[in-house]
Amino acid sequence: MSNLEETYANLILACEDFSLEDFEKYHCFYKYEENIIAQLMAHGPVLLKGGRGTGKSALLREADRRLKNSQSACGIYLSLRHLPLLRSQGKQYEEEFLKILIDRIKKIAMNDYKYEFSCELEVYAVHSAIIEFAERIGKRIVLFFDDAAHIGREAGLEEFFDIFRTLSSSMVSCKAAIYPGVTKFGTRFDVYNDAKVIDISRRYGQVGFGEFFYEVMELRYPEKVKGKLIFENISAEEFASFLGMSVLGNVRSFIKGCSLIFDNDIKLNFNRLSDMFLELASDFFWPMLEEIKYKIGIYESLMDCCTEIANIIYKECGEKKATTFIVHRNLANKFSKPLEILEYAGFISKREASRGMKQGGRGTRYSINLCNALEKVPGTRLTKDLHTEWMNSKVEDIQFAANNILFSSIILPEIDVANNLGILDLEIEKLKKSNVFPYGLTDDKINRLKLNGYVTVGELASCSEEKLKQIDRIGDRTVYRIKNVVDQAIWM
Repeated sequence: MSNLEETYANLILACEDFSLEDFEKYHCFYKYEENIIAQLMAHGPVLLKGGRGTGKSALLREADRRLKNSQSACGIYLSLRHLPLLRSQGKQYEEEFLKILIDRIKKIAMNDYKYEFSCELEVYAVHSAIIEFAERIGKRIVLFFDDAAHIGREAGLEEFFDIFRTLSSSMVSCKAAIYPGVTKFGTRFDVYNDAKVIDISRRYGQVGFGEFFYEVMELRYPEKVKGKLIFENISAEEFASFLGMSVLGNVRSFIKGCSLIFDNDIKLNFNRLSDMFLELASDFFWPMLEEIKYKIGIYESLMDCCTEIANIIYKECGEKKATTFIVHRNLANKFSKPLEILEYAGFISKREASRGMKQGGRGTRYSINLCNALEKVPGTRLTKDLHTEWMNSKVEDIQFAANNILFSSIILPEIDVANNLGILDLEIEKLKKSNVFPYGLTDDKINRLKLNGYVTVGELASCSEEKLKQIDRIGDRTVYRIKNVVDQAIWM
């Protein structure tokens, strides 16, 4: 491998961090996703829903990429990772959003079609200008809004969905990536009539599930996978399918697990697989809750509650070696937001909205992350027998009835609707390399930034690249790294 290839193989990168060339090289899509991509390229508004690392951005970018050579449609991909959008609402949010959108359309219109796109900073004016652009080039416009709606960042959501609805027409198709639990669609946006919602969760048992994860693994580690020198009592194909199932179909978590195996030339057996699962649980998933705490905005006070609920679920499921649980609808309603946060973080994944329960009533059925479950399995070891039980789902659901004592003891704290993003107020020492921020900054870079007046993450996030380059021994590569670290710290 070249140094660049090793970098991509060893780091867990967000989709938008890839260049177009490397995006094509390191991404693959299976049959189930081809249908989603087709819907993203077609007429009609679509909301793509999924947790962190499930592949929403990859699907949007792939749809946009495929439209580059289309004779009937022009794709415009837009990441909404812009700090001003987090700090505004109402008319201010609308203006900030439209500035970003107009600038993006201007670049594509001029570079690809030699067309000068211009309009006033008003949503109906933008709508009219986009339609005029579409008619001029003889193509339908497809707008891909990535990172559109986040848990805990609901100040501007009503404005976003209002704009989304207004821009949508026969000539303009709007698509957006959203996270589980987004509920503030506004009074004018009817989610059932104004857009099609697609849940992109990858589920074990779907056609092509194992083949997809094997291909992802092969793309990242071609020599080791094809050589199959490190596989002992489990094949490469079995490993890919089992790990994919264990991390609930989450690609980012899957790649992290692969790196723990393939970055060390150790024979892959059940003992090594067991160690990898426990390492993922302790050094990847649990630190993720700590990371999310500072990004979740108004729901920061719920994070201790999320940890408490996760421990209850894993203890009950781990002791019985179950892979799924059902929580009574009364409890599911009461603890809806903590459950949504746990789903976002990859701890659980909703499988059925309503399922009958033994003690009466109905509840929501979830699958659990098996890496964290292994911590609570008697003996905390993955054996061949346990592997077989989990792969075949031989154990019945764990059921939490409406009067469950464990859940009844949890007290939900008050929500502070005025709470800002906690990460913005933290000192930049928080950006040091750690389990929470694996791509962190060195002590030298942090000291240089502090000497130049950058004390908090928010101050650093608001600084322009030009100002950063004025700091001694901080050049283009360092600025690029600082930007990526800050983005990882702030964005969900």
